[in-house]
Amino acid sequence: MKKSREILVNLDRLNQKLDEHGLAAVVARAGVNYTYLSGVSYPGTLARHLDLTDSPRGTFVVWPREGEPRIVLNTFAEGLTRRDSWIELIEVYEAYREPPVERLATVISEMGLADAVIGFERNFLSAADWESLRALLPKLRMVDSTAVMDEVRAVKTPGEVALLKRAADILDDAYAAVLPTIRPRMRERDVHARLVAECLVRGCEFVHGILNSQRNTIAYAGESDFEFADQDAVRNDYVAYLHGYPGHQSRCAVVGEPTAEQRRQYRVMRDIYRACADQCRVGRTAGEIYADVVERFSAAGMRYVTMLAGHSVVCWWHQQEPVIARGNPRRLEEAMVIAMEPHINHWHIQDMFIVRQDGPELLSDKFNTDEIFCCG
Repeated sequence: MKKSREILVNLDRLNQKLDEHGLAAVVARAGVNYTYLSGVSYPGTLARHLDLTDSPRGTFVVWPREGEPRIVLNTFAEGLTRRDSWIELIEVYEAYREPPVERLATVISEMGLADAVIGFERNFLSAADWESLRALLPKLRMVDSTAVMDEVRAVKTPGEVALLKRAADILDDAYAAVLPTIRPRMRERDVHARLVAECLVRGCEFVHGILNSQRNTIAYAGESDFEFADQDAVRNDYVAYLHGYPGHQSRCAVVGEPTAEQRRQYRVMRDIYRACADQCRVGRTAGEIYADVVERFSAAGMRYVTMLAGHSVVCWWHQQEPVIARGNPRRLEEAMVIAMEPHINHWHIQDMFIVRQDGPELLSDKFNTDEIFCCG
């Protein structure tokens, strides 16, 4: 296996969790785990086959506790995977003729694991594939490894932190390039397109997010022909992926010169936000931090009802555990990265923080949020 896997995969934590749960191997099918263990970030059509559990072109990583891992994939994904993955043992099946799970069963047998305890993502491996594996490998002991892999991915390696930092810088550079150009009568879709393009030309392979006027009350309906007006607040929330790892920030902005009341509201929200973000410390539970968010907004005369106030970020899908949500018992650990976003309406500040023993370290530090951003 190529050395580069040591930069991103938390090998010590992975081995520890496999030993704790008595697993001889894990099989990764979900994009979050496949990308994490393989080092490959699939674009476009290849990406959708990671998301679809019933795909006839599904891909798998078989990662044993001892020995070399293997990838099972179809010919469409072979070239990119051989180029980018640190895993060198690749099994190729013929899509639309051979069911992927049948080749997976063959590989598990060839690795001497046909009667071992292996972890699978029960929330992602289809029920049909689960039953097929049980029939093809009757001595195999299949257990759910979803939570195990969540725990492994949650604590970042220095290599992962470096990638997250680069992605965050690209996104903030894109904000800095596009926000100043917004003028009254510009359409949401045009500004959104420019921001996405800025991220792509700066190196990201995939970008998604929202960008709306505060007067457009449906935030997640996609960008439209709705036009900005003078003194509109610009609601935004973007994710820009670099080699599968996200930059994930939100920046408050107003078209033209903000009113005195907008400046006042922003400063109130900014101060609450920063106090909440400061709670991302080793040992705090996600639920405790969420309760602190609710309390701080309440003390300022506001009711916080948003379902979350932040979340961890890692490859493939940005919103992962620990999620800062009501009652979540997950404890924050050293080197977790949390995207904090306690917000109300369009007052949405969001940054990524590295959890440290002596307090959170701001990762997305390239955009000044001391005052609301003035467009134009």
